[in-house]
Amino acid sequence: MKDFIWQTEQFADIKILRYQVPAFESLTLKEKIFIYYLSRAALAGRDILWDQNNQYNLRVRRLLEKIIREYAGDRETDGFRQFMLYARQVFFANGVHHHYSMDKFVPGFSQEYCRQLAEAVGETEAFEEVEKIIFEPSYMAKRVVLDKGRDLIASSANHYYVGVTQKEVEEFYRTDGELQDCPVSRGLNSTLVKEDGKIVEQVWKVGGKYGKYLEQIVFWLEQALSYACNEQQQKAMHLLIDYYKTGDLKLFDDYSIEWLKEDEASVDFINGFIEVYGDPLAYKASWESVVEIVDREACERTGKLAENALWFEQHAPVDERFKKTEVKGIMARVMQVAMLGGDCHPSTPIGINLPNAEWIRERYGSKSVTLDNITYAYDMAARFSGVLDEFAATEEEKEWTRQFGALGSSVHTDLHECLGHGSGKMLLGITTEALRNYYSTIEEARADLFALYYMMDPKLIELGIIPSQEVAKAEYCSYIRNGLMVQLTRIKPGAQLEESHMRNRQTIAAWVYDRGRSNGVIERVRKEGKTFFVIRDFTALRLLFGQLLAEVQRIKSEGDYEAARQLIETYGVKVDPELHAEILERYERLGVAPYAGFINPEYAPVEENGEIVDVRISYPEDFLTQMLDYGK
Repeated sequence: MKDFIWQTEQFADIKILRYQVPAFESLTLKEKIFIYYLSRAALAGRDILWDQNNQYNLRVRRLLEKIIREYAGDRETDGFRQFMLYARQVFFANGVHHHYSMDKFVPGFSQEYCRQLAEAVGETEAFEEVEKIIFEPSYMAKRVVLDKGRDLIASSANHYYVGVTQKEVEEFYRTDGELQDCPVSRGLNSTLVKEDGKIVEQVWKVGGKYGKYLEQIVFWLEQALSYACNEQQQKAMHLLIDYYKTGDLKLFDDYSIEWLKEDEASVDFINGFIEVYGDPLAYKASWESVVEIVDREACERTGKLAENALWFEQHAPVDERFKKTEVKGIMARVMQVAMLGGDCHPSTPIGINLPNAEWIRERYGSKSVTLDNITYAYDMAARFSGVLDEFAATEEEKEWTRQFGALGSSVHTDLHECLGHGSGKMLLGITTEALRNYYSTIEEARADLFALYYMMDPKLIELGIIPSQEVAKAEYCSYIRNGLMVQLTRIKPGAQLEESHMRNRQTIAAWVYDRGRSNGVIERVRKEGKTFFVIRDFTALRLLFGQLLAEVQRIKSEGDYEAARQLIETYGVKVDPELHAEILERYERLGVAPYAGFINPEYAPVEENGEIVDVRISYPEDFLTQMLDYGK
């Protein structure tokens, strides 16, 4: 598309982008219909995520939607403009808390003005139901709290738990160390509540909690069944549907195994309660969906990594006790996103590695996905942002990034998702529960370190994955620049890091800077009143990445909670206030929003005589219109 608009708007700290799906046009009619039905299933669970994020979110959203659609008063006032800004922020975050910082949004309009808007559309009662959550700053102030010394469950505003404390949750899910051959991910698909003094699970299933939404997801999955690419994909889909109908986590594991076995389809998808970042104790999973089309040409790169997975495992700089002796079922694909849903929309990952159950990964392997058209959209939108020129220390660093940055980022994602998450093993009897609130950060750090260590390995050049080590140098510079400076633009002055990925990146960057400072591996310099971090010795930096990888793998494999706490709290939480203030000032001058999310394409079936004869794709340009359409 010659004049495709990649960025459509910007508000608060958000820029709205679009992504193209060029592979869609080359699909068969059957594959296009399959995507259409899967895309409907991907959108059908949206309200589940909103409710998971906070118990008031759906009521807030419906009030906002009603006012936007029906308010007949003056829309040109500052008050209404502030109301619209707040509404866009809430729509983007799938709720009243920021999608990344987890802090509650502060409306720029008054409580009385909001009441007037609600009265004007006949929603005074609805306003009174949500008045406190919108306007009282201390009430449910943070969606996910990870601060040490606090009750992480009682302090967090998510809706995974009702009336229970952290101690009660940990006692409820305690395993007493018993060994299970195939342990289900206990608590993954339920709300834990206290009823009549007894703690019980409200299971998310058809006929249970979120039943009406899951019925719609199942309906669209059943429509898609006959268009599946092969029998194996159909088998997996049947298990997913049965899981949604029963809530049986054993069926989810069965589905995950069969989903892993499918490796030939041109269209694949993720649909389920998957990631646990929204739960400070990492039990409960948010609902998400991604529909994807295989980019077969780009898959050659990831295929080489998968074929050599055992070599990478054997040569990792970690204790032999923590290495797998064989690597099973590593599948790595480069995909084009066709539809994003739930916790993957509007903000989305650029890579995914599943399933998350450790025993399945060790016994059956994992499937890794790099979302190439999302990365490409980010790259196209960022070309003229000025961020590189502002924060890169040298002209050489800028040139490496311009020439090799996109490839370096993609290869890092491939290594992170394909090999990093799938590497290593835990000692017998150790589960992910041992690391509690630090598990997500440790796991992301482990995968990042695996990628960083191997980015500069000659093996990548030998395999033809990168042309030279300048690609690795570009990625090293980018990682340190982001981990120590650029990502700080995402948090407010005086704040600490809360989000697991941000903690992970700062932990790694700050640790290697600290350990290599005496040897001049990374130098902090001042030029023209600005701070920069310059890598002086890339080989030594790689060795430091390897040393930290060894320790992080040990922490995970042994379930060493205290070591995880010490590492993350020392390097990954606190922010240098003077550096932070400087970075915010420099970034503000660029006028660039630090976060980005996407408008989905839309799919419309073309019918003749009651049969679908084509599916057309279009690319909307208005974020708010899409959000209001989804709200219907």
